[in-house]
Amino acid sequence: MKALVLAGGAGSRLRPITHTSAKQLVPVANKPVLFYGLEAIRDAGIREVGIVVGDTAPEIRRAVGDGSAFGLDVTYLPQDAPRGLAHAVLIAREYLGDDDFVMYLGDNFVVGGIDGLVERFRAERPQAQIMLTKVSDPRAFGVAELDGDGRVVALEEKPEFPKSDLALVGVYLFSPAVHAAVAELKPSRRNELEITDAIQWLIDAGHRVDSTVISGYWKDTGNVTDMLEVNRLVLEGVEPRVEGEVDAVSELIGRVVVEPGARVAGSRVVGPAIIGAGSVVRESYIGPFTSIDEDCAVIDSEIEYSIVLRGASIDGVGRIECSLIGREAEVTPAPRVPKAHRLVLGDHSKVQINK
Repeated sequence: MKALVLAGGAGSRLRPITHTSAKQLVPVANKPVLFYGLEAIRDAGIREVGIVVGDTAPEIRRAVGDGSAFGLDVTYLPQDAPRGLAHAVLIAREYLGDDDFVMYLGDNFVVGGIDGLVERFRAERPQAQIMLTKVSDPRAFGVAELDGDGRVVALEEKPEFPKSDLALVGVYLFSPAVHAAVAELKPSRRNELEITDAIQWLIDAGHRVDSTVISGYWKDTGNVTDMLEVNRLVLEGVEPRVEGEVDAVSELIGRVVVEPGARVAGSRVVGPAIIGAGSVVRESYIGPFTSIDEDCAVIDSEIEYSIVLRGASIDGVGRIECSLIGREAEVTPAPRVPKAHRLVLGDHSKVQINK
Protein backbone atom coordinates (compact mmCIF):
# COMPACT_ATOMS: atom_id res chain seq x y z
CA MET A 1 0.00 0.00 0.00
CA LYS A 2 1.12 3.54 -0.81
CA ALA A 3 0.04 6.92 0.52
CA LEU A 4 -0.97 10.02 -1.41
CA VAL A 5 -0.61 13.18 0.67
CA LEU A 6 -2.16 16.39 -0.61
CA ALA A 7 -0.06 19.45 0.18
CA GLY A 8 -0.81 21.78 -2.70
CA GLY A 9 -3.68 23.93 -1.41
CA ALA A 10 -3.41 27.70 -1.19
CA GLY A 11 -4.61 28.05 2.40
CA SER A 12 -6.75 31.14 1.75
CA ARG A 13 -8.51 30.87 5.13
CA LEU A 14 -5.18 31.23 6.96
CA ARG A 15 -4.05 34.38 5.17
CA PRO A 16 -1.93 36.41 5.64
CA ILE A 17 0.14 33.64 7.28
CA THR A 18 -0.08 31.51 4.12
CA HIS A 19 0.99 34.33 1.81
CA THR A 20 4.55 33.39 2.81
CA SER A 21 4.17 29.83 4.11
CA ALA A 22 2.49 26.59 3.14
CA LYS A 23 -0.61 26.01 5.26
CA GLN A 24 0.49 22.41 5.87
CA LEU A 25 3.65 23.70 7.58
CA VAL A 26 1.96 26.00 10.09
CA PRO A 27 2.95 24.43 13.41
CA VAL A 28 0.87 23.16 16.29
CA ALA A 29 2.86 22.52 19.47
CA ASN A 30 5.89 23.67 17.42
CA LYS A 31 5.56 20.90 14.81
CA PRO A 32 4.04 21.37 11.34
CA VAL A 33 0.59 19.86 10.87
CA LEU A 34 1.88 17.93 7.84
CA PHE A 35 4.40 16.08 10.02
CA TYR A 36 1.65 14.59 12.19
CA GLY A 37 0.05 13.10 9.08
CA LEU A 38 3.33 11.69 7.78
CA GLU A 39 3.98 10.08 11.16
CA ALA A 40 0.49 8.55 11.18
CA ILE A 41 1.14 7.07 7.73
CA ARG A 42 4.47 5.62 8.85
CA ASP A 43 2.93 4.19 12.01
CA ALA A 44 0.33 2.42 9.86
CA GLY A 45 3.15 0.50 8.17
CA ILE A 46 3.21 2.46 4.90
CA ARG A 47 6.58 3.53 3.53
CA GLU A 48 6.02 4.83 -0.01
CA VAL A 49 4.46 8.30 -0.02
CA GLY A 50 3.64 10.58 -2.93
CA ILE A 51 3.18 14.23 -1.92
CA VAL A 52 1.13 16.38 -4.27
CA VAL A 53 2.61 19.89 -4.27
CA GLY A 54 1.75 23.22 -5.85
CA ASP A 55 3.10 26.76 -5.55
CA THR A 56 4.64 26.03 -2.13
CA ALA A 57 6.56 22.99 -3.41
CA PRO A 58 10.05 24.37 -2.56
CA GLU A 59 9.04 24.94 1.07
CA ILE A 60 7.43 21.49 1.39
CA ARG A 61 10.53 19.88 -0.14
CA ARG A 62 12.86 21.69 2.28
CA ALA A 63 10.78 20.62 5.28
CA VAL A 64 10.21 16.97 4.34
CA GLY A 65 13.23 16.18 2.17
CA ASP A 66 13.35 12.63 0.87
CA GLY A 67 11.24 11.43 3.79
CA SER A 68 14.03 9.48 5.48
CA ALA A 69 13.68 11.55 8.67
CA PHE A 70 10.19 10.07 9.00
CA GLY A 71 11.14 6.57 7.90
CA LEU A 72 9.45 7.17 4.53
CA ASP A 73 10.38 7.15 0.85
CA VAL A 74 8.88 10.35 -0.56
CA THR A 75 8.16 11.21 -4.20
CA TYR A 76 6.93 14.69 -5.14
CA LEU A 77 4.06 15.04 -7.61
CA PRO A 78 3.64 18.58 -9.04
CA GLN A 79 0.12 19.93 -9.56
CA ASP A 80 -0.26 23.09 -11.65
CA ALA A 81 -3.25 24.33 -9.62
CA PRO A 82 -5.66 22.97 -7.00
CA ARG A 83 -8.30 21.33 -9.18
CA GLY A 84 -10.01 19.08 -6.67
CA LEU A 85 -9.07 16.01 -4.65
CA ALA A 86 -9.86 13.65 -7.50
CA HIS A 87 -7.52 15.62 -9.76
CA ALA A 88 -4.70 14.77 -7.35
CA VAL A 89 -5.51 11.08 -7.86
CA LEU A 90 -5.54 11.64 -11.62
CA ILE A 91 -2.06 13.18 -11.76
CA ALA A 92 -0.72 10.49 -9.40
CA ARG A 93 -1.92 7.63 -11.63
CA GLU A 94 1.52 6.55 -12.80
CA TYR A 95 3.03 6.77 -9.32
CA LEU A 96 0.21 4.78 -7.69
CA GLY A 97 0.18 2.05 -10.33
CA ASP A 98 -2.05 -0.85 -9.31
CA ASP A 99 -1.43 -0.47 -5.59
CA ASP A 100 -4.00 0.22 -2.91
CA PHE A 101 -3.46 3.61 -1.35
CA VAL A 102 -4.51 5.92 1.44
CA MET A 103 -5.19 9.52 0.50
CA TYR A 104 -4.44 11.94 3.34
CA LEU A 105 -5.12 15.67 3.29
CA GLY A 106 -1.95 17.32 4.55
CA ASP A 107 -3.71 19.98 6.63
CA ASN A 108 -5.96 17.53 8.49
CA PHE A 109 -5.39 16.26 12.00
CA VAL A 110 -6.73 12.91 13.20
CA VAL A 111 -6.19 11.86 16.80
CA GLY A 112 -5.22 8.23 17.25
CA GLY A 113 -3.69 7.77 13.81
CA ILE A 114 -4.99 5.59 10.97
CA ASP A 115 -3.66 2.17 11.97
CA GLY A 116 -7.09 0.69 12.61
CA LEU A 117 -8.53 2.10 9.39
CA VAL A 118 -5.71 0.60 7.30
CA GLU A 119 -5.96 -2.79 9.04
CA ARG A 120 -9.69 -2.96 8.42
CA PHE A 121 -9.28 -2.06 4.75
CA ARG A 122 -6.66 -4.77 4.27
CA ALA A 123 -8.80 -7.35 6.03
CA GLU A 124 -12.20 -6.60 4.45
CA ARG A 125 -11.12 -5.45 0.97
CA PRO A 126 -13.78 -2.91 -0.05
CA GLN A 127 -13.10 -0.83 -3.16
CA ALA A 128 -13.11 2.30 -1.03
CA GLN A 129 -13.27 3.14 2.65
CA ILE A 130 -13.99 6.56 4.10
CA MET A 131 -13.91 8.13 7.54
CA LEU A 132 -16.92 10.09 8.73
CA THR A 133 -17.65 12.30 11.70
CA LYS A 134 -20.76 14.12 12.90
CA VAL A 135 -20.63 17.89 12.38
CA SER A 136 -22.93 20.74 13.35
CA ASP A 137 -23.06 22.30 9.86
CA PRO A 138 -22.69 19.64 7.13
CA ARG A 139 -23.10 22.23 4.36
CA ALA A 140 -19.38 23.01 4.58
CA PHE A 141 -18.28 19.42 3.89
CA GLY A 142 -18.70 16.39 1.71
CA VAL A 143 -21.67 14.57 3.24
CA ALA A 144 -22.44 10.83 3.27
CA GLU A 145 -25.76 9.03 3.43
CA LEU A 146 -25.67 5.51 4.90
CA ASP A 147 -28.08 2.59 4.72
CA GLY A 148 -29.19 0.58 7.73
CA ASP A 149 -26.07 -1.59 7.56
CA GLY A 150 -23.72 1.38 7.56
CA ARG A 151 -22.85 1.08 3.86
CA VAL A 152 -22.45 4.30 1.90
CA VAL A 153 -25.32 4.80 -0.54
CA ALA A 154 -24.85 8.43 -1.57
CA LEU A 155 -22.38 11.31 -1.29
CA GLU A 156 -22.72 15.00 -1.96
CA GLU A 157 -20.15 17.80 -1.87
CA LYS A 158 -21.13 20.83 0.24
CA PRO A 159 -24.89 20.30 -0.20
CA GLU A 160 -27.34 23.13 0.39
CA PHE A 161 -29.76 20.68 2.01
CA PRO A 162 -27.69 17.89 3.64
CA LYS A 163 -29.28 14.46 4.00
CA SER A 164 -27.20 13.64 7.08
CA ASP A 165 -24.81 15.21 9.56
CA LEU A 166 -21.97 12.86 8.60
CA ALA A 167 -19.03 14.69 7.03
CA LEU A 168 -16.09 13.10 5.26
CA VAL A 169 -12.84 13.32 7.18
CA GLY A 170 -9.74 14.01 5.10
CA VAL A 171 -8.53 10.38 5.02
CA TYR A 172 -9.64 7.94 2.29
CA LEU A 173 -8.56 4.42 1.31
CA PHE A 174 -8.89 3.17 -2.25
CA SER A 175 -8.25 0.11 -4.35
CA PRO A 176 -7.07 0.67 -7.95
CA ALA A 177 -10.77 0.66 -8.98
CA VAL A 178 -10.92 4.37 -8.17
CA HIS A 179 -8.79 5.20 -11.22
CA ALA A 180 -11.59 4.17 -13.56
CA ALA A 181 -13.96 6.40 -11.61
CA VAL A 182 -11.64 9.40 -11.72
CA ALA A 183 -11.10 9.00 -15.45
CA GLU A 184 -14.86 9.42 -16.01
CA LEU A 185 -15.32 12.59 -13.97
CA LYS A 186 -16.33 15.99 -15.28
CA PRO A 187 -15.62 19.23 -13.37
CA SER A 188 -18.23 20.12 -10.78
CA ARG A 189 -19.98 23.47 -10.39
CA ARG A 190 -16.85 24.52 -8.47
CA ASN A 191 -14.83 23.58 -11.58
CA GLU A 192 -13.08 20.83 -9.64
CA LEU A 193 -12.85 17.06 -9.94
CA GLU A 194 -14.60 16.01 -6.73
CA ILE A 195 -13.53 12.90 -4.84
CA THR A 196 -17.14 12.56 -3.67
CA ASP A 197 -18.19 12.16 -7.31
CA ALA A 198 -15.55 9.47 -7.79
CA ILE A 199 -16.78 7.54 -4.76
CA GLN A 200 -20.38 7.95 -5.95
CA TRP A 201 -19.30 6.51 -9.31
CA LEU A 202 -17.95 3.44 -7.50
CA ILE A 203 -21.23 3.05 -5.62
CA ASP A 204 -23.32 3.41 -8.79
CA ALA A 205 -21.10 0.83 -10.51
CA GLY A 206 -21.90 -1.68 -7.79
CA HIS A 207 -18.61 -1.47 -5.93
CA ARG A 208 -18.47 -1.79 -2.17
CA VAL A 209 -17.76 1.42 -0.28
CA ASP A 210 -17.39 1.11 3.50
CA SER A 211 -17.32 3.80 6.14
CA THR A 212 -16.07 4.27 9.67
CA VAL A 213 -17.74 6.85 11.88
CA ILE A 214 -15.11 8.16 14.23
CA SER A 215 -15.96 9.43 17.68
CA GLY A 216 -12.46 10.74 18.30
CA TYR A 217 -11.00 14.04 17.32
CA TRP A 218 -10.59 15.38 13.79
CA LYS A 219 -9.93 18.86 12.53
CA ASP A 220 -9.35 20.48 9.18
CA THR A 221 -6.77 23.07 10.28
CA GLY A 222 -7.72 25.48 7.52
CA ASN A 223 -8.59 28.41 9.78
CA VAL A 224 -7.18 30.08 12.89
CA THR A 225 -9.89 28.83 15.24
CA ASP A 226 -9.24 25.22 14.32
CA MET A 227 -5.46 25.69 14.46
CA LEU A 228 -5.72 26.96 18.03
CA GLU A 229 -8.01 24.09 18.98
CA VAL A 230 -5.62 21.48 17.57
CA ASN A 231 -2.75 23.21 19.33
CA ARG A 232 -4.72 22.93 22.58
CA LEU A 233 -5.37 19.25 22.01
CA VAL A 234 -1.74 18.40 21.24
CA LEU A 235 -0.45 20.38 24.20
CA GLU A 236 -2.80 18.43 26.46
CA GLY A 237 -0.55 15.44 25.85
CA VAL A 238 2.87 16.99 26.41
CA GLU A 239 5.13 15.84 29.22
CA PRO A 240 6.98 18.50 31.22
CA ARG A 241 10.58 18.93 30.14
CA VAL A 242 13.13 21.66 30.87
CA GLU A 243 16.25 21.67 28.69
CA GLY A 244 16.75 25.41 28.52
CA GLU A 245 17.48 27.94 31.26
CA VAL A 246 14.93 28.95 33.90
CA ASP A 247 16.06 31.41 36.57
CA ALA A 248 15.30 31.07 40.27
CA VAL A 249 12.57 33.71 40.36
CA SER A 250 10.58 32.19 37.48
CA GLU A 251 7.71 29.80 38.07
CA LEU A 252 6.73 26.86 35.88
CA ILE A 253 3.32 25.39 36.67
CA GLY A 254 1.97 22.18 35.16
CA ARG A 255 3.10 20.63 31.88
CA VAL A 256 5.66 23.06 30.52
CA VAL A 257 8.33 22.33 27.91
CA VAL A 258 11.38 24.61 27.72
CA GLU A 259 13.44 23.48 24.74
CA PRO A 260 17.25 23.66 24.46
CA GLY A 261 18.64 27.19 24.28
CA ALA A 262 15.42 28.81 25.49
CA ARG A 263 15.64 31.20 28.43
CA VAL A 264 12.92 32.04 30.94
CA ALA A 265 13.64 34.89 33.36
CA GLY A 266 11.42 36.61 35.92
CA SER A 267 8.36 35.00 34.36
CA ARG A 268 5.46 32.70 35.09
CA VAL A 269 4.58 29.92 32.64
CA VAL A 270 1.39 27.93 33.21
CA GLY A 271 1.08 24.77 31.15
CA PRO A 272 0.38 23.07 29.02
CA ALA A 273 2.75 25.28 27.09
CA ILE A 274 5.95 25.03 25.08
CA ILE A 275 8.83 27.51 24.74
CA GLY A 276 10.82 26.82 21.59
CA ALA A 277 14.57 26.51 21.21
CA GLY A 278 16.43 29.81 21.36
CA SER A 279 13.41 31.81 22.53
CA VAL A 280 13.49 34.33 25.35
CA VAL A 281 10.68 34.90 27.84
CA ARG A 282 11.41 37.75 30.25
CA GLU A 283 9.21 39.48 32.83
CA SER A 284 6.18 37.89 31.21
CA TYR A 285 3.25 35.54 31.70
CA ILE A 286 2.75 32.61 29.34
CA GLY A 287 -0.68 31.06 29.87
CA PRO A 288 -2.08 27.61 29.11
CA PHE A 289 -2.31 26.26 25.55
CA THR A 290 0.40 28.52 24.18
CA SER A 291 3.13 27.47 21.75
CA ILE A 292 6.11 29.77 21.34
CA ASP A 293 8.20 28.68 18.35
CA GLU A 294 11.97 28.94 17.93
CA ASP A 295 13.92 32.20 18.31
CA CYS A 296 11.00 34.25 19.59
CA ALA A 297 11.02 36.95 22.27
CA VAL A 298 8.23 37.64 24.74
CA ILE A 299 9.20 40.59 26.93
CA ASP A 300 7.07 42.31 29.59
CA SER A 301 3.89 40.84 28.09
CA GLU A 302 1.12 38.32 28.68
CA ILE A 303 -0.09 35.73 26.18
CA GLU A 304 -2.44 32.77 26.45
CA TYR A 305 -4.16 30.23 24.16
CA SER A 306 -2.07 31.33 21.19
CA ILE A 307 0.50 30.23 18.62
CA VAL A 308 3.60 32.35 18.03
CA LEU A 309 5.64 31.42 14.97
CA ARG A 310 9.40 31.44 14.52
CA GLY A 311 11.29 34.69 15.10
CA ALA A 312 8.32 36.75 16.29
CA SER A 313 8.71 39.30 19.10
CA ILE A 314 6.14 40.58 21.59
CA ASP A 315 7.46 43.43 23.70
CA GLY A 316 5.69 45.60 26.25
CA VAL A 317 2.10 44.84 25.35
CA GLY A 318 -0.77 43.93 27.64
CA ARG A 319 -2.65 40.67 27.34
CA ILE A 320 -2.84 38.70 24.10
CA GLU A 321 -5.07 35.65 23.71
CA CYS A 322 -6.63 33.46 21.00
CA SER A 323 -4.06 34.70 18.48
CA LEU A 324 -1.85 33.36 15.69
CA ILE A 325 1.25 35.54 15.29
CA GLY A 326 3.29 35.01 12.16
CA ARG A 327 6.99 34.53 11.51
CA GLU A 328 9.23 37.51 12.30
CA ALA A 329 6.19 39.56 13.34
CA GLU A 330 6.70 42.41 15.82
CA VAL A 331 4.07 43.33 18.39
CA THR A 332 4.79 46.50 20.40
CA PRO A 333 2.76 49.17 22.20
CA ALA A 334 1.71 52.31 20.34
CA PRO A 335 2.90 55.76 21.47
CA ARG A 336 0.72 57.24 24.18
CA VAL A 337 0.20 60.45 22.22
CA PRO A 338 -1.66 60.66 19.93
CA LYS A 339 -3.94 57.92 21.22
CA ALA A 340 -4.16 55.88 18.04
CA HIS A 341 -3.51 52.39 16.72
CA ARG A 342 -0.72 51.97 14.17
CA LEU A 343 -1.14 48.97 11.93
CA VAL A 344 0.78 47.43 9.05
CA LEU A 345 -1.40 44.55 7.84
CA GLY A 346 -1.16 42.17 4.94
CA ASP A 347 -4.03 41.22 2.65
CA HIS A 348 -6.86 39.26 4.31
CA SER A 349 -5.66 40.15 7.81
CA LYS A 350 -8.05 40.19 10.74
CA VAL A 351 -7.53 42.48 13.74
CA GLN A 352 -9.69 42.85 16.86
CA ILE A 353 -8.93 46.01 18.86
CA ASN A 354 -10.02 46.55 22.44
CA LYS A 355 -11.21 50.18 22.53
